[in-house]
Amino acid sequence: MNFFRNIFKPKAEKSVLDDFYNTKYSGVKTLLCGIGKSEILEDHINISEYPFEPSIAYPKKRISPHKIHAISLDFGTCSIEVGDDIIFISATQKDQLKDFAKRHDITLVKHRWNWDWILEPYLDTEFTPEDEKKITEKLSENGINTAELEAIRKEVGSQMYKYNFDTMLWDWNSLGLVDVLSAMRAKYNTKDFRIFYKIALEIDKKGGTK
Repeated sequence: MNFFRNIFKPKAEKSVLDDFYNTKYSGVKTLLCGIGKSEILEDHINISEYPFEPSIAYPKKRISPHKIHAISLDFGTCSIEVGDDIIFISATQKDQLKDFAKRHDITLVKHRWNWDWILEPYLDTEFTPEDEKKITEKLSENGINTAELEAIRKEVGSQMYKYNFDTMLWDWNSLGLVDVLSAMRAKYNTKDFRIFYKIALEIDKKGGTK
């Protein structure tokens, strides 16, 4: 299966650490773009200043409950699913979002872990061969094989080091879909980010929720 090998432009062989250690990244502020603002009201959700241009929520959107087919709020940043899109909402609004889901009978789904597992080597913590073995097995169960995992990490690795360390974020717990979108948004032009955005969401959804 060559899908993941072909989704990114080929690059010369080099360690993902090369750019990180040899070049000082000058635009760290663009890496931490945030997720905009959300106002959760009785019968709709208002999104504003949303940073991810391919999203239907960019730059602002009024979202009716009948458009939302699932909500995730059990881990980290909350999200709502509208069509094929995933829109992020602050974890500080978890209780409001939970009440909104209950009020409008919207399905709650569990957090999907594919990107958290893919991005674990870029956390500010030890990453052992045993950890890698467990992650590889879990991703394989979700339809992401070792070659595909390597291709994805080759594309995002250098940027994720910049995102977590150049910015002094130093996240040691978990990096996920919202983090890789933020990091790669700062690297790609508009056209390339649109392609990556679609692929990133497809990767996130592989294997469903468990």
